[in-house]
Amino acid sequence: MSRLEPPISDIAAPFWEATRDRRLLLQWCTVCAQAIHYPREFCPACLGEDFEWRESPGQGEIYAFNVMHKPGNRGMADRVPYVIALVTLDEGVRLVTNIVGQEPASLRVGTRVNVTWEALSDGRNLPLFEPSPA
Repeated sequence: MSRLEPPISDIAAPFWEATRDRRLLLQWCTVCAQAIHYPREFCPACLGEDFEWRESPGQGEIYAFNVMHKPGNRGMADRVPYVIALVTLDEGVRLVTNIVGQEPASLRVGTRVNVTWEALSDGRNLPLFEPSPA
């Protein structure tokens, strides 16, 4: 079994379509100028309904993380230990993701990270994060 692949909702379709080109898009409220993630129908800050999509450079820092020594699902069994993390992007939103490219024991809250990509079976790419070069 491979990694579980996220479904595509109508509202998140622009986000997932951009991942085909390895571009990270964020929804932005044009009423209060707040970045939003995950994509929604209403702004959680002001309840506005007018949005635009903006590309993010995909830079941020680890807010919290957990090292999985037992897989959370069978599709991740060959990846243990792996890291599930909350990453705060510089735009202020948090994404649930995996941290790759570094031994889990050396990670710390506050570590700067950059987006990287894992190919999915349908041509989309899953945004993951790796520590920024020093």
